Amino acid sequence: MTSNTETLPFSSPTVTSEPRNQHSISHTTSQISPSTSEALIISATGIGLAKLGMTFGQLKQVLGSDAEFKVESPFIVDFDAIAVSKFGKVQYYILYPAGTTFSDSDSIELLLTDNPDVRTTEGVGSGTSLKQAEAVYGDATVSYNTQNESREYVRFANQPAQNLLFRPTVSNQQFSGIYSSPIREYNETKKFQESATIHSVLVGS
Repeated sequence: MTSNTETLPFSSPTVTSEPRNQHSISHTTSQISPSTSEALIISATGIGLAKLGMTFGQLKQVLGSDAEFKVESPFIVDFDAIAVSKFGKVQYYILYPAGTTFSDSDSIELLLTDNPDVRTTEGVGSGTSLKQAEAVYGDATVSYNTQNESREYVRFANQPAQNLLFRPTVSNQQFSGIYSSPIREYNETKKFQESATIHSVLVGS
């Protein structure tokens, strides 16, 4: 992977509405078949069998021949991605700096999933309401920074790992949180819309 001089802050990625281009990536895989439960778990070490620090080539070998890998560019702000699919459904994305390439020898540093079947061991993932997540992980704090493109995130008092970043969403509104006025550069609140849910989960090294 070509190095990028830009700092890659863990809280920077956000999904854009730009169209995604897909290109097949050739790969050689083995026939190892992971258990369904292991393949769908979000943890501090990665998502399923995709572990932070392992190489892309190692992941291909572990997932087996029924896995599919496709480049999606552009994907999110500052990042391109490789969509990792099983049985025709994207399980998660490997993120890497936009404008670079990601080869078999490159290490996985960022993973993102918006697949509702992929969850933490406590059952929290895309589609989980913030209220449900609070019942599991404690008080939610929703925040955004106007200097970081007003990207909104939520953290929980007792979430299982600090390197998990949850992105909230709510229908027909810009923010899930209910913020006090006036708007500042950094805005934080423990109040949020009743219908707010988790949109995606990011795991970073």
